[in-house]
Amino acid sequence: MDCCIHGKKIEKKYKRFSLDIKELNIPSGYATALIGENGAGKTTLLNILSGIRIDFKGNLLFFEQYNEKDRDNEKCPVREKIGYTGNGVYFLPNWTIRQVAEVSSMLFSGFDRKKFEDLVRYMRIDPMNGLTQRVSSLSDGNRMKLEIAAVLARDTDMLIMDEPSAALDPLARDDLNKTLRRYIEEKEPHRSILFSTHNIADMEAVTDYAIIMELGKIVEEGWVDRLKEKYVYVVGEKDTAQAALPYMITLEQGNYNFSGVAFSDRKAWLSKLPVRLSRPSLSEIVIAVMKNATLAPRLGLVPE
Repeated sequence: MDCCIHGKKIEKKYKRFSLDIKELNIPSGYATALIGENGAGKTTLLNILSGIRIDFKGNLLFFEQYNEKDRDNEKCPVREKIGYTGNGVYFLPNWTIRQVAEVSSMLFSGFDRKKFEDLVRYMRIDPMNGLTQRVSSLSDGNRMKLEIAAVLARDTDMLIMDEPSAALDPLARDDLNKTLRRYIEEKEPHRSILFSTHNIADMEAVTDYAIIMELGKIVEEGWVDRLKEKYVYVVGEKDTAQAALPYMITLEQGNYNFSGVAFSDRKAWLSKLPVRLSRPSLSEIVIAVMKNATLAPRLGLVPE
């Protein structure tokens, strides 16, 4: 597949944590979700890809022609092509929304001030529409929306977003999904998104490709539709749990029933039991894969 980012042997070591990505492929023209629990290494990886961290080992290729050294060159067009939002402090607290626009105009040639102001109104960041609110007076959710508005107002080919929905309310998350889908469709197939999340449920609607991380490594990845074909969700009565266990990746027991996820190639065996099989959600797959990566080998849930 065509990739907007391709990486090999990406490594970053800390005292108690190591990022170790053998190969990374972010497909062009789609929204890719980087999923994992807190501490899985998502932010470290995104900081490397966005150029915030440069002290790492490995090789990166952007848009199939620029490497990490090109990316760090101020004259290289890749700097204009990629927009980044994160959870750090990117606008000075005493700046007004209008000053955010002025600074962005100076930093990025492709910044569209009118589009920015339209986004500020659409995202309800400044209800009075005076653009005079200071960054310090905004809620966490509105500060994140301000970052998103600023980056969406630029002429970019890719967005890298670290937990963009974390501080947003349910309505704002729904708006974010629609906004990100419009971003891709405006210049399809030349625009791509890579965003991280530890809770995929609110962002599943916009996710085309998923990469699941655990303990600094990629433990599963693929197109969402294909992942849903690869796995199956299983529900049965509690007294059937022991018979189903050898075929399950994960299994949770309640007072009366059990549920869990298995590989689809186990359907032939599972269908002989009094269980219900259904297509899993991406959230159910993610939870099963993460549990399997950390707990299952120790608990003996993974069949030979």
